[in-house]
Amino acid sequence: MSSSNPVTLVACPTCQKKSPWSTENLDRPFCSPRCKLIDLGAWASESYSIPQQTSEEDEIFSEDLNSDPNKTFL
Repeated sequence: MSSSNPVTLVACPTCQKKSPWSTENLDRPFCSPRCKLIDLGAWASESYSIPQQTSEEDEIFSEDLNSDPNKTFL
């Protein structure tokens, strides 16, 4: 009996095609260079974004900047 390591398959984030998660797959987690470039293009065109929560402190400082754009804080 040969003991081989099972290959883990993951879904490509772009097309959902199953691809191996191994060092041989240089495009992982993507299935191909094409899917990798599609994803990069989506980030570059700002189709993806990371949500940011604003705090009360952010609003206070932004009000100061809006009231006097020539004001420096140095």
